[in-house]
Amino acid sequence: MAHFETQYQRLESSSTESPPGGGDLLVHVPEGAKSPWHHIENLDLFFSRVYNLHQKNGFTCMLIGEIFELMQFIFVVAFTTFLISCVDYDILFANKALNHSQHPTEPIKVTLPDAFLPPNVCSARIQANSFLICILVIAGVFWIHRLVKFIYNICCYWEIHSFYINALKIPMSTLPYYTWQEVQARIVQIQKEHQICIHKKELTELDIYHRILRFKNYMVAMVNKSLLPIRFRLPLLGDTVFYTRGLKYNFELIFFWGPGSLFENEWSLKAEYKRAGNRLELAEKLSTRILWIGIANFLLCPLILIWQILYAFFSYTEILKREPGSLGARCWSLYGRCYLRHFNELDHELHSRLSKGYKPASKYMNCFISPLLTIVAKNVAFFAGSILAVLIALTIYDEDVLAVEHVLTTVTLLGVGITVCRSFIPDQHLVFCPEQLLRVILAHIHYMPDHWQGNAHRYETRDEFAQLFQYKAVFILEELLSPIITPLILIICLRPKSLDIVDFFRNFTVEVVGVGDTCSFAQMDVRQHGHPAWMSAGKTEASIYQQAEDGKTELSLMHFAITNPKWQPPRESTAFIGFLKERVHRDSSVALAQQAVLPENALFSSIQSLQSESEPHSLIANVIAGSSALGFHMSRDGQASRHLSEVASALRSFSPLQSAQQPSSGFQASGRDGEGAQPRGASAMTASGADARTVSSGSSAWEGQLQSMILSEYASTEMSLHALYMHELHKQHAQLEPERHTWHRRESDESGESAHEELDTQRGGPVPIPRSASYPFSSPRQPAEETATLQTGFQRRYGGITDPGTVHKAPSHFSRLPLGGWAEDGQSARHPEPVPEESSEDELPPQIHKV
Repeated sequence: MAHFETQYQRLESSSTESPPGGGDLLVHVPEGAKSPWHHIENLDLFFSRVYNLHQKNGFTCMLIGEIFELMQFIFVVAFTTFLISCVDYDILFANKALNHSQHPTEPIKVTLPDAFLPPNVCSARIQANSFLICILVIAGVFWIHRLVKFIYNICCYWEIHSFYINALKIPMSTLPYYTWQEVQARIVQIQKEHQICIHKKELTELDIYHRILRFKNYMVAMVNKSLLPIRFRLPLLGDTVFYTRGLKYNFELIFFWGPGSLFENEWSLKAEYKRAGNRLELAEKLSTRILWIGIANFLLCPLILIWQILYAFFSYTEILKREPGSLGARCWSLYGRCYLRHFNELDHELHSRLSKGYKPASKYMNCFISPLLTIVAKNVAFFAGSILAVLIALTIYDEDVLAVEHVLTTVTLLGVGITVCRSFIPDQHLVFCPEQLLRVILAHIHYMPDHWQGNAHRYETRDEFAQLFQYKAVFILEELLSPIITPLILIICLRPKSLDIVDFFRNFTVEVVGVGDTCSFAQMDVRQHGHPAWMSAGKTEASIYQQAEDGKTELSLMHFAITNPKWQPPRESTAFIGFLKERVHRDSSVALAQQAVLPENALFSSIQSLQSESEPHSLIANVIAGSSALGFHMSRDGQASRHLSEVASALRSFSPLQSAQQPSSGFQASGRDGEGAQPRGASAMTASGADARTVSSGSSAWEGQLQSMILSEYASTEMSLHALYMHELHKQHAQLEPERHTWHRRESDESGESAHEELDTQRGGPVPIPRSASYPFSSPRQPAEETATLQTGFQRRYGGITDPGTVHKAPSHFSRLPLGGWAEDGQSARHPEPVPEESSEDELPPQIHKV
């Protein structure tokens, strides 16, 4: 098998920020006056705990929640044991008469305690059941482990509690009224005083996000590059997705924190995985480890399955009784959450975004209720309702009817059946408009395969969207089946990908000073991971293997810049943002020239007058309604141009709203560092991100929270408009090259074959075209062919050893530019000189770039 020449990279700081020789950099505090939070060794765990405590609304809420979780586990085990061994079901079901010797002739009324066995009998039955004793022993050991972990976490979180009060000056009583951006701003501010991280003088928002989301960014990247085996083509079910919490737990156990994982600690990849020399041995080692973990899952399968069934029974039975139609409701699948997640997006940000898309997603799925099923459901509901009405009338007349055997059961089942039937009967006022609903969904979820647009009315699109937005009942069923299926996926599907996984972590891991080893995709580097079809043409050097699919890099960059307006993007990212603003200004000018601005739209005005929601949501609704209403009499190209102009006009309309409320920020200033001067009208888009959570200050906590919520809505709306706008641009690009954006991606997309593409282009041969990575299915391929093509592509991109006679490309200056906005104020436009490369190939990668 061919040898890979690409290597793990290290992104260090410039000479003014690098720790070596940085005596002028760090603020040296005398030993006696050092802060308790000076030089925290494990910043990943520290920042994660700070974030978790904020999300759990303080120390007290978190403590009570953890205690109830321990009590819940004891209750489930104890109550199940009691039901198995301490209940006489013959008496409970009246199969055996009670023997009362005092009054044998009197009618006996059975009470609930009569069905309980005496303690000695109950204890004897438990001791006689060896399987139950084994289960109780395992449960006891597991509970003791959780108790020890709980005590340890409480001690650790007490330190975080002190950090909030003493360092951040945020009392626990007011913590629920602070947004995370406000807490994060204070962490960045106290870095100079407390020196939490000694490797950098200043922390940035991206540093904190990287620490909290280090492993999640890897998972998002692996799903984006179709590396994880979570999509399958089954004989009867067709294309299916299986991704459960159990499977996710095993992935993280194997890759990140389990014994023998690829990481030696929370922030550092093991040294052997950073070099390509022993990749085959590492792949074999990883394959063996996956096998053993799969076997362990098989052995633990009965215990995990029993727990899953019991937990699901106790959790959902009451909900099903109270709301029988709840299982017919939908939720975002675990795969959908990972597929739709931006790089560097925290949990609460993702949850907020998907929650806003829940209602339009539900309405979209309800558009596809089968007419035949609706007719059957109406008639079944009629028959069941008739019988139920008679039983209820008889019960009202004489309550003794309930004493008749199975009457109460029949009433309950009929009520459940009627509720289920009603879930299949659509609202009579429902209007079938899937295209508009799909655009509303896109405005919130930000990602969507190309072929969905224009095909929203097709059942194929609906089935594919159902993989992201599944029934709650399907989610529960998958979790119940997870203990059985997970070992099969690990052993059969994940093991063959061991070499690809080893290569992925080496090729897409970079070391950042002050942060450690991070996923290179999380740098949101348009030059290294941009996609030409997503406005990165001419700005990216990435091969097909290195491109993030579905515009993940570009959309993640815009989302992070809007959410964190004070972040200073690197030069290439700044140029991309500046180019986007210039394009918005140009397209909005076209709309102005055509006198088609939104406020002059009659449909816009009528909707706005009837709109009862907040202004940001109204703006999105008006953009979609206006563009759809005026596009019926236009050609397809005319409709696309119209959509683009109206979204651009809406983005431009944000200017007076945001400029009046936001301070200058890195996102606002990005236009000055970009290519060329920025139009004044386009400066609007930059600032909504302030989310003004960083500037909210009211006379009370409630007023500050209200201001933060309002401006957060504007930030969310601006990102929604950006997503619509970038998808429209991508759609125009796809129409020029339709063969580039089909649903399934070729196997070549999983390897770096860009060098072969360039050779074929020079010779006039056909050029392989990248396809969308949305739900790709891989096909078998010869390892030698794959590694040979990958080797060539990696040699071209990463500067590895090349054959004699190969034309050597000048080293890219971009690799030595600041990533993550770590340049100090006033130095954002300065870029360090190239750092001399090390010559020892065995000890270090071929190129070491300093940032």
